[in-house]
Amino acid sequence: MGNVRQRRFDTLELVLVSTFSAVVAAALVTARPWSAGTTRSYADSETESNYAARFGATPRYSTHAEEWLIRDFFRDRRDGVFVDVGASHFRDNSNTYFLETSLGWSGLAIDAQVEYAAGYAQYRPRTRYVTVFVSDRSDAPASFFVPPLGKNRQIASGQEQFVKDTTGIGETRIVPTVTLDDILKREGIERFDLLSLDIELFEPKALAGFDIERHRPALVCVEAHLPVRQQLLDYFARRHYVTVGKYLRTDTINLYFMPIDRSIEPDLPPEVLGHTLPH
Repeated sequence: MGNVRQRRFDTLELVLVSTFSAVVAAALVTARPWSAGTTRSYADSETESNYAARFGATPRYSTHAEEWLIRDFFRDRRDGVFVDVGASHFRDNSNTYFLETSLGWSGLAIDAQVEYAAGYAQYRPRTRYVTVFVSDRSDAPASFFVPPLGKNRQIASGQEQFVKDTTGIGETRIVPTVTLDDILKREGIERFDLLSLDIELFEPKALAGFDIERHRPALVCVEAHLPVRQQLLDYFARRHYVTVGKYLRTDTINLYFMPIDRSIEPDLPPEVLGHTLPH
């Protein structure tokens, strides 16, 4: 009877955490300006402008504030390890270029487009570029939709309608799928610090093939468009990750998650960083 009650309690706890996270995230994204009588929102006055003042002396390579928020979370610590899924260009709109070139991080850059590999080989010596299509199972053929030449090919995706509506489809490639767990095993990576995930509505599929509780990255930055946002919130809540609340207003495109036990600690423990990419 005790085990049954415990299971019921655990289920209820996960439902409450997931529901609360979803409500908070939705409310913060759509919140009205901080006070009447001003057209500036709380995000304008208290968050992104503050990060710009702190980090703006150096170039920002990410599309939005991702690079600043990642630097804030890790406090510009050096020599971490990242896994960047949907990495695309070695520099442009990259969440990890500054980490490698200025802070000595290393890691994996994963993307289904082989065209980006040469840039990493030339300009990102501490990063291994892996050309695979990340999904929920390995060795299954899948359609990968690429925008036309001259359009933004960084939004290529396994979601046909998304690419069609955004840029139009230039070509459809049939590519084999690989789970993130299989990639990490093949590359010899057990623990790493940052997971950056931006694959245009395919994020839930990629996470379904990832044992996050085993690898336990200290921070996950994941693009969270509205059609998949609830799935992402549910995934992380069930695995004892929570949203980093102070970033919700700054970046309304991505969500940031950390392990729940670290959310109550004043500082990240020393073991969070210091991993090395296997040779």
